[in-house]
Amino acid sequence: MRVNVRLSAPENRGIGEILMQSQCNTVDEYMLSLEENRRQALSIVRQLILENAPNAKELMNYGMPAYELNGMLCAFASQKNYMSLYMLNTPVLEKYKAKLGKLSVGKGCIRFKKIEDLPLDIIKEVIIESVIANQNNFNDHC
Repeated sequence: MRVNVRLSAPENRGIGEILMQSQCNTVDEYMLSLEENRRQALSIVRQLILENAPNAKELMNYGMPAYELNGMLCAFASQKNYMSLYMLNTPVLEKYKAKLGKLSVGKGCIRFKKIEDLPLDIIKEVIIESVIANQNNFNDHC
C-alpha cells in the first residue's frame, strides 16, 4: 500500500519539525501503512488508549489516529524521526511531566523512538486522568 504524505506548511511547524500527514481514511488503514516496527509500537499505544478510554470515539483527524470523548482526548502519529503521543488535556500532561523522565515532552506531545522508551504505566495514568477530566469538562484543547 502506498501512503500519500503531505508536509505541513513551514509556518505551521515548530523549529526543526517536519510533520508528515497521512491521507489514510481509517485508523486501520493508517496502521497498515506503517513500517512493521512503528506499527507494533503504535499498536501498543492504540490498545492502551482503547482499554482505558473504552467510550472514546476513534477517528482520523489531521492525518493521524485520534480519540474524542467530550472533546479531543488524545492522538498518535508516526513522524519522520520519532513517534508522538498527543495528550490533549494539557493540565493533566503537565502533572505527569516529571514522571516521563528523559522523554521529549512538549505542551501536549510526548515524543519517543522506541516503545521501550515509553513508560506505559505512566501513560495509562495520564489517559485515565484525561478521560475523567474530559468527562467533567469539555476539552477544546486550544
